[in-house]
Amino acid sequence: MRGVVGLNERFLFGRTKQQWLNKLPLLKQIVNLEPVFWENRFERKMGLMKDLPVTFEDMKEADARFRRFEPFFEAAFPETRQNHGSIESPLRIIPKMKKQLEAQYGHPIEGSLYLKGDYELPIAGSVKARGGIYEVLKHAEDLALQHRMLSINDSYARFASPAFQSFFSNYSIAVGSTGNLGLSIGMIGTKLGFHVDVYMSKDAKQWKKDLLREKGAVVHEFESDFSKAVAAGRGKSAENPNSYFVDDEDSRDLFLGYSVAAFHLRKQLELKRINVDRDHPLFVYLPCGVGGAPGGITFGLKQLFGRHVHCFFVEPTHAPSSLLGMLTGTHHKVSVQDFGIAVHTEADGLAVGTPSRFATPINETLVSGIFTVEDDELFKMLTLVFDTERVKLEPSACASLYAAARLMEESDYLRKQGLTSERMANATHIAWATGGALVPGREMNRFYEKGKNLLF
Repeated sequence: MRGVVGLNERFLFGRTKQQWLNKLPLLKQIVNLEPVFWENRFERKMGLMKDLPVTFEDMKEADARFRRFEPFFEAAFPETRQNHGSIESPLRIIPKMKKQLEAQYGHPIEGSLYLKGDYELPIAGSVKARGGIYEVLKHAEDLALQHRMLSINDSYARFASPAFQSFFSNYSIAVGSTGNLGLSIGMIGTKLGFHVDVYMSKDAKQWKKDLLREKGAVVHEFESDFSKAVAAGRGKSAENPNSYFVDDEDSRDLFLGYSVAAFHLRKQLELKRINVDRDHPLFVYLPCGVGGAPGGITFGLKQLFGRHVHCFFVEPTHAPSSLLGMLTGTHHKVSVQDFGIAVHTEADGLAVGTPSRFATPINETLVSGIFTVEDDELFKMLTLVFDTERVKLEPSACASLYAAARLMEESDYLRKQGLTSERMANATHIAWATGGALVPGREMNRFYEKGKNLLF
């Protein structure tokens, strides 16, 4: 039975708190809210994972579905027209930020540092635009094909027509969110004509709730955390036979939508003539909340680059849900509250107490390790990346920059992986910047000033 472990006589999964601390020494630092690095010893060494619940063929199918909807994106979202309806973000080198990180943390970042700009993703301005939009598109396609409103060979520009909007108005979509997933579901769902209900936790920013309402979604606010909002949304949706629930804690389609990013990144690396092989390792740093987005991206990259890509998740010290799930081996059955940690972080997209039921067992086989970070470091990164590269990120997105700066401190990990100085000199580091473009100016100024005060 789950419960906060405050006293030794309280049991969690058959052990007292002290027994857990004795078994897993890193837990003491985690429950003391100290930043840590966990090296994943469960990571598999083969590039192709044949026994996972998702496959490379599933990835290709998801990519094909996105391509079918490109005419719809061009018709419904003018901002996608310059890329012919593609939902993609830039990859840019950030040498000035690299120097600042090296000075800030006192360690060189061997190789080149890039920023994957999902804060610029069309429509929703965050990594959630991939998975969230994909799952809604798949549901819309299923309904349209089922009711013979089109065939798979028709132009999907028809999804932007009044007839399709009228049809989808008979259906609802619901989601539980700390913010960015709700934004992506709300924006694409209302554009298609669905009634959209977003169940948001106390950690969600007010401006995100306001923007959703402006787009026509119904926002339900909860004083409890993310998991409670998801549970409430799941329950309400189940009462309506025409309602479809996007389950951030247990969604295969979200995961596959995120995985498609790997195809785009491979193309971008090829255009920049960046090799990924034994002597040119790739390191990718991914902010992590429930684990679906970083997990899907990691799955995709592992399918394409195998053992030559090293993916690291980054979580707040006050919300290390994926770390606890993997470290203890209990996966989605554990919450940070079970170990006496209250979810309290300005990184709202990462403010999650319980990891994904679907993604966590997969992530455990693929992720190279997990960093945890204090909020103050996120604000410092936010200020530094704006001052050096003129990039506006929200706090949660800055977690990736922190991890990129910290990896070189983990000499034991690098040594075990055979990552010599010679190979690291040819390394490519990618900090996945998961969101920030839609943050209101007043809020961004507050973030920036807080980081500036912490730095100076």
